[in-house]
Amino acid sequence: MLTLYGAKGSGSAAIEAALTIADVPFNALQAATWEPGPGLEELKRVNPLAQIPTLMLEDGTVMTESAAILIWLGLRHPKSGLLPPEPAQHIRALVFIAANCYAAIGIIDYPERFCADCDKATAERIKAGSIARLHQYWDMFADRFGALLQPERPAALDVLAATVSRWSGARAHLKEARPALHALLERIESHAPIARIFERHWPKK
Repeated sequence: MLTLYGAKGSGSAAIEAALTIADVPFNALQAATWEPGPGLEELKRVNPLAQIPTLMLEDGTVMTESAAILIWLGLRHPKSGLLPPEPAQHIRALVFIAANCYAAIGIIDYPERFCADCDKATAERIKAGSIARLHQYWDMFADRFGALLQPERPAALDVLAATVSRWSGARAHLKEARPALHALLERIESHAPIARIFERHWPKK
């Protein structure tokens, strides 16, 4: 059985949703850098970067990087609908999120990692610039890839866009700047059983 390393309120929600859509059983192991313990130590053993989601396959092979995991799942389970028969643009959009939105979030969360001798004021400027850039990336995504989303039958791109836009805090911007995309994302995450997964990761207050 597959093992998914992840944590509540993280990008692992996208992989959990995709595995559920594909009807693939998996074990979930709680592991995150902000939660010291056995789970984190096990995660470091299989993925030295200690990044989640990480997926261990039945034969012990390790898969990392959300877009790569989703593409692999779509190719391995073609009847699941995670990828369309002609997936070129969906793969492009998945990698767009991973290469741009994910990357910007890493800078927002840890600006000191990207600046030598980084003082607090500099870190705040880096963070502010990265947030603005992240919003631009989501505007670009909306304009170029929004038409690919299918909230009636969510697939790999849908669950990644919904997940990353939620935990990156980009939804408030999209609601104002790209309301059509915001509405699509809301519909995606309200689709059962994705709704149950999202409610567990981001409980309504």
